[in-house]
Amino acid sequence: MNITTAFPYETTREDVYVPLPDGTGLYARIWRPLTEEPVPALLEYLPHRLGDRTAARDQQRHPWYAGHGYASVRVDVRGHGNSEGLPGDEYDAQELQDGVALVHWLAQQEWCSGRVGMFGISWGGANALRIAALAPEPLKAVVTVCSSDDRYDDAHYLGGSVLAAGMPARAAALLASACRPPDPAHVGDGWKEMWRERLEAVEPLVHTWLAHQSRDAYWRHGSVCEEYGAIKAEVLAVGGWHDPYRDTVLRLVEHLEPGRVRGIIGPWPHQYPDQGLPPGPAIGFLQETLRWWDQHLKGKETGVMREPLLRSWISGPHPPATVYGTLPGRWVGDASWPSENVTPVAYALQGGERIVASPQQTGLDAGRFSPHGDPADLPPDQRDEDAKSVSFEFPVTDAPIEILGRPRVKLRIRMDVPRGQAVARLCDVAPDGSSTLITRGALNLAARHGRDRADAWLPGEREDVVLDLDGIGHAFAPGHRIRIAISSAYWPWVWPQAGSAAGFTLDADGSYVELPVRRHTEDPAIAFAEPEQAEPLGVVHSVPLEEPRPERLVVRDVAKGEWRLEADPCPGGTRVHPDGLACTEDALETYTIQQDDPLSARSRSDRRVRLHRPEAAWDVEIRTRSEITADEHDFITSDEVVCKDGEEVVFHRTWEKRIPRTAG
Repeated sequence: MNITTAFPYETTREDVYVPLPDGTGLYARIWRPLTEEPVPALLEYLPHRLGDRTAARDQQRHPWYAGHGYASVRVDVRGHGNSEGLPGDEYDAQELQDGVALVHWLAQQEWCSGRVGMFGISWGGANALRIAALAPEPLKAVVTVCSSDDRYDDAHYLGGSVLAAGMPARAAALLASACRPPDPAHVGDGWKEMWRERLEAVEPLVHTWLAHQSRDAYWRHGSVCEEYGAIKAEVLAVGGWHDPYRDTVLRLVEHLEPGRVRGIIGPWPHQYPDQGLPPGPAIGFLQETLRWWDQHLKGKETGVMREPLLRSWISGPHPPATVYGTLPGRWVGDASWPSENVTPVAYALQGGERIVASPQQTGLDAGRFSPHGDPADLPPDQRDEDAKSVSFEFPVTDAPIEILGRPRVKLRIRMDVPRGQAVARLCDVAPDGSSTLITRGALNLAARHGRDRADAWLPGEREDVVLDLDGIGHAFAPGHRIRIAISSAYWPWVWPQAGSAAGFTLDADGSYVELPVRRHTEDPAIAFAEPEQAEPLGVVHSVPLEEPRPERLVVRDVAKGEWRLEADPCPGGTRVHPDGLACTEDALETYTIQQDDPLSARSRSDRRVRLHRPEAAWDVEIRTRSEITADEHDFITSDEVVCKDGEEVVFHRTWEKRIPRTAG
């Protein structure tokens, strides 16, 4: 990583409140170049608290953009951080309307040229896309990273099933985040009253999400895949093969006008590509985005639109591991998508009828749903998972087989119960027998005719169903075998359907896997600069004295036939910011299931957050507990929040709710 301290412009920073049309003020941090000329503005807009949670990341890039001639602005969503107002649902209409107002406010400032760009990762990247779909006139360019174009699939549902490793943990994390107070160092003595008002407005989002188990109007709102043509800004879409939202890039380069979109997919996790977090290689992401901004906001010819429509990393063969420093492979370019270089090739499964009845703990080796570059993120050797599945293999003989895009599986199934799920994993099996997970897909069989429907299976009937696997770029080497593994369970990714333990019968002779085979090309002209960032913020990390928990721990109770996965989603210890703010976070996610009982599935998330300013005698703590279980008819949720100011309990509330199982 190159740390840059000398820039074309000297810069200044100020914190302001941006007034919205209804009088609410949004807390903003603005880095600007010291120049008399008006410059374009870049906006990053999300709820994740610029004063603490994203402060270190913001410091890496906003001052860098300012030093290159842009006003770079980070704003907290209303009801979060130090912004005024009350928290709402994710991506709700108010949040998007506020974003449009922000774009217009920036364009009207005397230091702004009137042209605005938006960027961000995950929530921030999704907001950039969604606000671009509302087409505010000053918004001319967008850079979206690791973001979703479909709210239904945004860590909520997977193939029509509740994403057990996503939705409960996400809802729990957002509950704990929404309960954090504003900082009195920035909002003054009124912080506690603001906090109380927020807490009274908080509601666990899992109640709303589970009330919409099919892809209905609730999910269609704000999903840019509903109308790609509404986006008028120029879009640079960036993702990673180890990020759950990489298919957004493929859909954007397919559906937006080729003259106003470019896509990049590397080997990365759910992180910015310049962070250097595994797997790499990292790239000079800020320099690449500067080419985008200069081209579309300043009218400079940077050559960025002469790049291929899609630049992708094709990973070479690699043994299974939960973390990789740098993956083998190379960059390739495609001028169109779907690409003329890619041909769908079908591989018939064959072998007659096979019973697929996986034990319920199948999936414990799935890895983290949203990898962040941690040591236990990625799936380990899949041989144990493969043994719980029905597998089919195809040898790679004379030449490598390279794939780029989304594989597809067609399964001919007979099922004797009305509900179930099917999961397909594509693996690369090395000569030593080790099995590396390449990509996967899942389908709630009630959603086989569309995720907006819930059609019970007629017991005893036979149907063909199609599973689309997540996109991937990978090369299978000669001497290796391509394995497709089919299972009827995948905990804790897929919340199991009641009565699904018996699985289904697969007619292999009527089934196939279709791979997007790409002809081999060499594209040496595709290259990126080395990563570069601004000088770091100087946050000091202190580690807890006690022995840290394993990131992912699997526990088996042999007598009970019970399996438990314990996951630690965030590093422990305390982060001390240069302004004296100390932030301590601790979390534990637990997923439990009995090997023969789909109704035994249980998720629990415990979180603790402490914000402390020793010099100001300010010390607050938030503790949350979130649990989900299910019976045949309902999901059963239980949430608890306790917030303290010193020893005073400011807020304590418990929610208990039963939500009918309509589809998920």
